[in-house]
Amino acid sequence: MIKIKLSDLLGKHKMTQKALADATKIRPATISKMYYEETKRIDINQINSICKAFDCEVSELLEYIPDK
Repeated sequence: MIKIKLSDLLGKHKMTQKALADATKIRPATISKMYYEETKRIDINQINSICKAFDCEVSELLEYIPDK
């Protein structure tokens, strides 16, 4: 399973979903789906934009958790 740690990053940087959407040009609905881990796929350009906005590594946004 892949965990999307967007809520952690938003909290750490004290940023709203709307502010991130504005900064990355990603639709607010898409940001919301990532935030609540309801999204089924993420475009590589979206990952790039989010990492650029937070100045972070991909590993700070996505985490692999082995299935049991």
